[in-house]
Amino acid sequence: MTENHPHHHHDAPISDIEARVKRLEQLLVEKGLVDPATMDELVDTYENRVGPRNGARVVARAWTDPDYKRRLLSDATAAIMEMGYAGRQGEHMQVVENTAEVHNMVVCTLCSCYPWPVLGLPPTWYKASSYRARAVKEPRAVLQDFGVELDPQVRIEVWDSTAEVRYLVLPMRPEGTEDLDQDALAKLVNRDAMIGTGLVVTT
Repeated sequence: MTENHPHHHHDAPISDIEARVKRLEQLLVEKGLVDPATMDELVDTYENRVGPRNGARVVARAWTDPDYKRRLLSDATAAIMEMGYAGRQGEHMQVVENTAEVHNMVVCTLCSCYPWPVLGLPPTWYKASSYRARAVKEPRAVLQDFGVELDPQVRIEVWDSTAEVRYLVLPMRPEGTEDLDQDALAKLVNRDAMIGTGLVVTT
């Protein structure tokens, strides 16, 4: 993994900025300027309800419901709205499917367009200039930085999100999951797999 790749920081300890934000939140609450319940509600909304869990449920349903999958691939915005996920940054969605022949990866080369209703807030590395530049020029190398080794025969398609359309990757369903229901499958699906910088695995 290259030293300058932002993926290193996925599981990093809390940063100075994050610590300062937490102190600021605490101060605002102590001074009565912010209601703790409101703060908790906002955090819960973006981390859980408006976050990767939503996208994971969309993916799990597509894996188990062929009719829904067809709708998702033909009109992603409407199919995602069927599940109650809509809102800012999710008005114009397109879903691209990974197969044994094609692996899809999403980037926003101009800024950080990202499907908030199904993936929550974008990770820091997604907004980094290094990812935005390298994802287009050397996608296979970027995937290797993320620990994703693809067969040389697999073609990589890079999709550039814009204000007009945002992409969600439908990852391949892992083998050996035939007996799992939608809820169990959704727990396997991670954010990176829906961006295309990761895979869904059972271990």
